[in-house]
Amino acid sequence: VQLQASGGGLVQAGGSLRLSCAASGSIFSINAMGWYRQAPGKQRELVAAITSGGTTNYADSVKGRFTISRDNAKNTVYLQMNSLKPEDTAVYYCNADITRWGGGYESDYWGQGTQVTVSS
Repeated sequence: VQLQASGGGLVQAGGSLRLSCAASGSIFSINAMGWYRQAPGKQRELVAAITSGGTTNYADSVKGRFTISRDNAKNTVYLQMNSLKPEDTAVYYCNADITRWGGGYESDYWGQGTQVTVSS
């Protein structure tokens, strides 16, 4: 099982980016999926999460600007980021709670990270 993230880049303040993260491999089911970020010198923090049923949760700092969604048929989670600010600059990591075929238990998987840089 692996998660492949894409969509990062350089954008001016006020701009938008859309991140995608696709899970692949021997997947039986996916529970929660989410996005975390880590800025230089800071701890990794939760940005947004979404359950298999579509319930979402956001960090206060991104509420009203970011939207998380998922396509269960494609095992993909998205993060639409609008009104970006310089303080959103970080490496963004996707995360998913996945049960593998024959695994019998849920495990936590991480994508490789994608850089988002917002210039002022």
